[in-house]
Amino acid sequence: MTAAGRAVVFAYHDVGVRCLSMLLAHEVEVALVVTHEDDPGENVFFASVAGLAGLAGIPVVTPRQANTPELKARLRALRPDWLFSFYYRHLLDEELLATPRAGAFNLHGSLLPKYRGRAPVNWAVLHGERETGATLHRMEPKPDAGAILSQRRVPILPNDTAHQVFAKVVVAAELALEDALPGILADDIVETPMDLAAGSYFGGRRPEDGRISWHNGAWEIHNLIRAVAPPYPGAFTELAGGGNRLQLLGSYYRNEPAKGAAPRIYWEQGACHADCIDGRRLRLTRLALDGEPLDEAAFRARFGARLLFDQPGKPT
Repeated sequence: MTAAGRAVVFAYHDVGVRCLSMLLAHEVEVALVVTHEDDPGENVFFASVAGLAGLAGIPVVTPRQANTPELKARLRALRPDWLFSFYYRHLLDEELLATPRAGAFNLHGSLLPKYRGRAPVNWAVLHGERETGATLHRMEPKPDAGAILSQRRVPILPNDTAHQVFAKVVVAAELALEDALPGILADDIVETPMDLAAGSYFGGRRPEDGRISWHNGAWEIHNLIRAVAPPYPGAFTELAGGGNRLQLLGSYYRNEPAKGAAPRIYWEQGACHADCIDGRRLRLTRLALDGEPLDEAAFRARFGARLLFDQPGKPT
């Protein structure tokens, strides 16, 4: 069977696996896969691009840096028609992007130009967005800035976690690539310039960014909890006296009125709640103290009837 053309693929994570699978389904000859070594300090909950490439008999390299003379020479020797980047974590420089005959394309997990940059799904959930999606665009040296080839949208429901939204974005990414592939393979691409002024660039997130501010209302705290809920590091608040970190790892928002002094955390009829300073109540579905699960009995043994915050991060 004759291949549709030759590509080099830079890829990682679930989006990388699904989009590489899409190229193979369209009979694209993938001459090389460039991916990352898994970080032993990271919670690797996603599928392996290297594993898929091994099954398909595709050579794999995992350079610490992408823009090396050695890798550039190898790509020139391969003479690819296209270069694709699917959730690859390093920026590719202008020389590398100029290597393929017919262009370099990236799949980004947002509705560009919104949420350019790192962790786009987490940022969208954190900001309470009602939708996001995936965008296939032409690559330029400036990240997430090239013309758009295709987009697919997905809803963000009020109680979706970032992990649940990401699962939708993986499917949106696969479909966005499928939409654009016939034109790419036929050298008949329709693209729309990106209006960068209509969006913003966001940086990466750290575990420390999960710290809760009790100055915020219930909806804002809920958005933080679900944006960083497991498998991400989780939202937390430090308890007075040091040595104790209370983790809020799950929540459910119903726009209920608070029942008492706020902000506070308490149990009522077998359910845990947080009354917040905006007068609304948030149900907490999963708690941990210093990494250990915290049920009602353990909560009452440690804190009594309630945990009341007189200042952000300082419980009484």
